[in-house]
Amino acid sequence: MSGVDILTSLTAAMASGTIKVVDLTQPLEPKTPVLQLPPEYVQNPPFELHNLSEYDERGPAWYWNWFKCGEHTGTHFDAPIHFVTGKDYENNATDTIPVEKFIGPACVLDAVAEVEKDPDFLITIEFVEEWEKQNGRIPAGAWVLFRSGWSKRLDPEEFQNMKEDGAHTPGWHPDVIPFLAEQRDVLGAGVETVGTDAGQAFGFDPAFPCHVLMHGANKFGLASLTNLDQLPATGAIVIAPPLKIVRGSGSPLRVLALVP
Repeated sequence: MSGVDILTSLTAAMASGTIKVVDLTQPLEPKTPVLQLPPEYVQNPPFELHNLSEYDERGPAWYWNWFKCGEHTGTHFDAPIHFVTGKDYENNATDTIPVEKFIGPACVLDAVAEVEKDPDFLITIEFVEEWEKQNGRIPAGAWVLFRSGWSKRLDPEEFQNMKEDGAHTPGWHPDVIPFLAEQRDVLGAGVETVGTDAGQAFGFDPAFPCHVLMHGANKFGLASLTNLDQLPATGAIVIAPPLKIVRGSGSPLRVLALVP
């Protein structure tokens, strides 16, 4: 089958509903939760939307806005340049990453039951290997997505789950990141939480292992995903291109999945 035939078949399948498009993106608005850093560091500002005109004297026939936010706000992409460990790679920013790397098969690791029992639950190598026994080896170039059910927490305070000792949200065990990046050669890791690392990851060795090790391997991150319950364990395709910000460390984006 030629490339043209494949694309024609894909278009027909999407039109007929044989292939469904699933939106994995959270709404972006002023109440969208943002990552909270220790107070000694610069904080990510909340999303702002400002009206320019709305069919009025400022612009009688058009409606538009301007907005302000950090690159890592809402459902967003993390590029390797985002962390010091990835700063020296070529083509490591949102405007220079080869576009084919934004698209890949999805491997969805379902740990909803574990997270319901323990909000600090971590995906380990053993968890991944058990998943592979049921679903097959994670292929090179895949997006590995952690389905935790965390996106069901619609209240911003419950979503952040801040306690006196910091946030308590699920994430990745430090040992599993090099396993995924090197032994499975994934595109990157995606999560439903506000950032790709667990809430208590500041105390891990290394601290913030998904950022340190994933970007250190020239891989990517996706955060604040939703609707992962609409994806199968395997078989979906994720499309996740960030905005083409020159030397951007990341950006909000609209993540879509093609699901049979």
